[in-house]
Amino acid sequence: MVDVSAITDPNCGTVDDLARLQLAARRLGQRVVLFGARPRLIELVEMAGLADVLPAASRSGVEVGRKAEEGEEALGVEKEGDPGDPAVRDLEDLD
Repeated sequence: MVDVSAITDPNCGTVDDLARLQLAARRLGQRVVLFGARPRLIELVEMAGLADVLPAASRSGVEVGRKAEEGEEALGVEKEGDPGDPAVRDLEDLD
């Protein structure tokens, strides 16, 4: 666990540094869990799409994160497009 409670004004550079720390830890067979993360840092990590990579733990040690409840659809990226749209046609070969 890494105590990040002293980070009062996080930014994208902060998230980048933490992601690099996680990468280094994983190369050594370890895992970083953010302890004492303020809401703004958690929000930035989620906006960067790194919530699974940089899990946060509450003061009780329980990992913070919201799972979809029973009967609730999990949020994610939906794949949809108009086949007549030239941009969609150009990207179809990337699937």
